[in-house]
Amino acid sequence: MADDVAFSITTTRFDEHYTPAESSRITTNFANLARGEHREQNLRNTLTMIDRRFNDLMPCDNPTGDRYTLELEIVSVQLEFAAEGADQRFPLLEVLDIHVLDRQTGLRTHGIVGNNFSSYVRDYDFSVLLPAVAERTEAGAPIAPSDFGDLHGTLFRRFLDSVAYRERFAQPPVICISVSTSKTYRRTDNHHPILGVEYAQPEPSLTDEYFAKMGLQARYFMPRGSVAPLAFYFSGDLPAGYTDLQLAGTISAMETFQKIYRPEIYNANSAAPAVYRPSLAAQDFSRTQIDYDREERSRLALTQGRYAQEHFIEPHREVLERWAAGVEAAFA
Repeated sequence: MADDVAFSITTTRFDEHYTPAESSRITTNFANLARGEHREQNLRNTLTMIDRRFNDLMPCDNPTGDRYTLELEIVSVQLEFAAEGADQRFPLLEVLDIHVLDRQTGLRTHGIVGNNFSSYVRDYDFSVLLPAVAERTEAGAPIAPSDFGDLHGTLFRRFLDSVAYRERFAQPPVICISVSTSKTYRRTDNHHPILGVEYAQPEPSLTDEYFAKMGLQARYFMPRGSVAPLAFYFSGDLPAGYTDLQLAGTISAMETFQKIYRPEIYNANSAAPAVYRPSLAAQDFSRTQIDYDREERSRLALTQGRYAQEHFIEPHREVLERWAAGVEAAFA
């Protein structure tokens, strides 16, 4: 049954000349930055912020703070059904791949793949399916059914096990996103030289549970110089499984995106306290000089969720269910 689908990968350089592909989700972090009158300046400013943050995290033998620059590529994953007919190829997900260039030595080092995570099926799950099937708590928070995210998790884990992934990437991915505004995080005594101080959150959010079905566990760290913890989703051992250079690449890229998209949390004027509840209603923060329309992004998530429903979920429901059952049996 697993032979019913195959995966392929294409890459696009993310630089100041980046233009989104037609298959890219228009709500993805990259596409949002590459739109509008000031698109090239947006991209240039973003890349400058990333490089400066990386050099700040890696100060050894770097007195002028410009020894390193990051080279970023968008990794686009397509799923293809073996059967002939319409809608046989679908843009499944996009992640970010990082290379670190040492200008002093000329050495180019592969960082971590993952970082950002963009998925049409996730848009469908959260913007179309969840509102239709979720029960509600008294406070209005959704309670997802037990099988919520099962298909998406199976697709992701099968992709990581595919030849397409294993031929390109030697290590498992790490996804790095914002902490949840519905949870409270408590500072621990654990500290890592690059990841920073660890925060604990014993009650998994819906996003945590969703990533768990993708085979990824969550930990939360606030790096040196940051004002709020980041959520890291990974398999294996996050602190020991990657070098300081690799971890710094992920932090510098994803903290920069979060400063742009969630400045209330990640560009706040004071650092998170020992007991921390993130809030987008906070007023004590600074905005970056980078254009971004957060409300538009939220509206488009529903549009793209419906696109996934029309072109992926509904036309191939029987094949997907049969395929997923076969994959789950293989993983068991």
